[in-house]
Amino acid sequence: MTLRNPLAIYIGIPAVALFCAVLLFYTIRKGQEYRGGIRAANTSLLRNLPEYKRLIMRYRVLTVLLCASLISGMIACVVLLARPSKTQTITSGVKKRDIFLCLDVSYSIYDLNYDLVDTLEEVVAGLEGDRFGVSIYNTSTVLYVPMTDDYDFVISRLEELKEYFSLQKQYMEQFGDYEYISDIPEDERDLYYELDEKTNYMEAGTLTNNRRKGSSLIGEGLASCLFNFPHLDDSKRTRIIIMATDNDQQAIANPIVQLSEAADLCRGHDVTVFGLFPGKEQFDTDQAEGDYDKCLEDMKVNIEKTGGVFYVAGTGLSVPEIVKDIQQQEAMAVNSVRITRLTDQPQTPMLVLLISMLCSGICALLLKM
Repeated sequence: MTLRNPLAIYIGIPAVALFCAVLLFYTIRKGQEYRGGIRAANTSLLRNLPEYKRLIMRYRVLTVLLCASLISGMIACVVLLARPSKTQTITSGVKKRDIFLCLDVSYSIYDLNYDLVDTLEEVVAGLEGDRFGVSIYNTSTVLYVPMTDDYDFVISRLEELKEYFSLQKQYMEQFGDYEYISDIPEDERDLYYELDEKTNYMEAGTLTNNRRKGSSLIGEGLASCLFNFPHLDDSKRTRIIIMATDNDQQAIANPIVQLSEAADLCRGHDVTVFGLFPGKEQFDTDQAEGDYDKCLEDMKVNIEKTGGVFYVAGTGLSVPEIVKDIQQQEAMAVNSVRITRLTDQPQTPMLVLLISMLCSGICALLLKM
């Protein structure tokens, strides 16, 4: 704590002390002086009355409180004039990592996506300095959350994704076995249309040209996510992609970018990719068409090529543990701007002044009663 105007203390405190000394001197002198009038004798009886003693004690206590509150108020004013201040050092600028969540939103891994998004909500709530973004893809990519440090906004969007994956799960469990709408019982069709409408809204943009191109275009999804990083050529930033997919690419036409090519692009731009892959049981029961071991090995090789770590959900590590492990990865230090400034701290003396004024007002009112 520092004082911007210390001269106010050097002058004000002695002045208050001098005022108190003069006031005390004249009060004592006034009590000893006889200034005329009729003298009364034999007042000891009156002075010994309990009521008289109570009133005198009340008068003295109120007088002392009044003087003390006035003095404390004057001292508080002096301190306020001295402007007590606090030195603060503020660091501005992004200081840690840029993290992109890259999600394959095809219906094959809704459980894995839900667990991942649910865990990342807590991670985002605890971020400080990191920036976060979300990219979702199937046939085509949608930048769902641009890179930002507005964590409240990110969390609200993650909540929407959780709801979407819950709808995917409900849709698949109730209607996944039906090939045609006409096969669905009539009493369940309203629910089907409701789920279909909600999921279509959430996945709008991720199925562009899917009849011609196919679905789950993994390489294009990763490459698109990569180029959503702002200022990608800025080498002073730590960039991470957390990618969840079963790597079961169901392409009809030849994709623009394959997973291996997208991984090379990430490595060339110093972007580390961490991969989350579903367990075999989930892979076998979903809509995947490829070979589990082949999809796993291909993804593992390409993830590790970027310097990242490949995880298989349900094989000794839960999704929260995987995310915790990713969080512990070292972040590159980046340049930041430090600003040192003085901030006034008038709270304490102002509070003392207000209490003193209130106390002195109450004492003066009671003394008149």
